[in-house]
Amino acid sequence: MTRSRRTALSTGAAALTLALGVALAGPSYAGEQPSNTEGSNTEQSGGSDGTGIYAAARITYSGSVAKGGGTGNVTSSDVNWAPPPCWYAPYLGAEDFKKEMSKDIEGQMNTPGMGGHAGAALSELQRHYEDEYGWTDTPGYKDYNVDKDGEGMFWAAVENPDEPDLLKRNSCNDLPFWVDNGEAPPPQYEEAITPEILAALAYQHMQLPDTEVSLAPEGTTKVNLPTWAWLDKAVFDEVQATAALTVPGFALQATTTATPVSLKLEPGTDDAETYPASGECTIDADGSIGEPYAKGKADQNPPCGITYLRSSDDGAFDLRATVTWEIAWTGTGGTGGDLPDGTFGNDQAVTVQEIQSINR
Repeated sequence: MTRSRRTALSTGAAALTLALGVALAGPSYAGEQPSNTEGSNTEQSGGSDGTGIYAAARITYSGSVAKGGGTGNVTSSDVNWAPPPCWYAPYLGAEDFKKEMSKDIEGQMNTPGMGGHAGAALSELQRHYEDEYGWTDTPGYKDYNVDKDGEGMFWAAVENPDEPDLLKRNSCNDLPFWVDNGEAPPPQYEEAITPEILAALAYQHMQLPDTEVSLAPEGTTKVNLPTWAWLDKAVFDEVQATAALTVPGFALQATTTATPVSLKLEPGTDDAETYPASGECTIDADGSIGEPYAKGKADQNPPCGITYLRSSDDGAFDLRATVTWEIAWTGTGGTGGDLPDGTFGNDQAVTVQEIQSINR
C-alpha cells in the first residue's frame, strides 16, 4: 500500500514524537578560545538523555570558532540569510536502529490509553520499518534493513541548537530513512547534510578577532584636529573555521574563510566629519587599511580618520570600528562558493578636548 508521505507524516506526527522520544540536538563542547591562527575543537552531536538514543553523527568544528560551541560574533550583511535550522544526518546502523526504534514503538503501544489516531500512526510506523509499508516516494523496509547492516545507515533529523525559533528547528520532520554507504540521500530530502550546510554552520560558529584601530592622536584628541586611523596587516588577517562530519561510510567537511576588505568608522556623535565622507575605509594593496600619521602631515586630511567638531566634555565618544569581511567556502568534492559578507565591530573611547588659547 502507498499513499502521500506528507499525509502519512501529518497523521502520525504526535505518534512520531512519542515513538522516537528524541530530539537530535544536544550538548556542545569546545576547547580554548582561538586567535586567528589557533584552533579549537567543538563537537556538536544529537541525543536524548531520556531515552539513551544518540545520533552517530557528530559535527566537529575547528579553527577560529566560538568558545563553548555557541554562535560566533559574525553578523551577516544579508538580513535574509540564516544558517540552517535543522538538517538530516547519519543516525544509526540497521541493527542499532531496530533495537532502539522497536523498543520505543513497543513501549508507546503498551502505554495505557494509546489508541485512536496516535495508535494507528504507531502501527503504520511499525509496519513501515518491519513490513515494507510505504508511501509515495518513500518505500518501506523489511525488518529494519538488518540484512544490510554495515552497508549504510538510517538518517534522521537534527535540530540546530542555536536556532531560537522552535518551529524552524522542528521543520525537518520526516521519518528516519536509509542511505547506502557512498550514495547520496534521496533527492526529496533537501535538508540532508551537504558541504554547503556545513559551511553555513561554520559561518554561524566563526569567531572574528577584536578590532582596535590605531589612532593618532591616541586616546585624546582636540576639536577640529584630524585624527588619523589605521589597521596594520599584521593586526588582522583572514580567519578560517571548519565544520566536519565523519561516520562509517560517510565523511564531509567544509572550510569557511573570512577575508577583511574594509573598515567603517562611526564617530559616536553627529558633530564629526569622517575621511572619506562615507566613513568606509577600503583595504590597501599591501593589506593594510588607512595610513599611520607621520610628522609633517598635521595640516593634511587622513585617508582614513575623523575630525571631531565639538568636545566630549567630561566624558568620551564611543568610536565604533567595524570591519567587513568577505566570506567564501570550500568543501568535500571540490565544492565551494560565496556566503554573505560578515561584519564585526568594537567600540573604543575617544576623549575630545577644546583647544585652549591664551589672549595677551
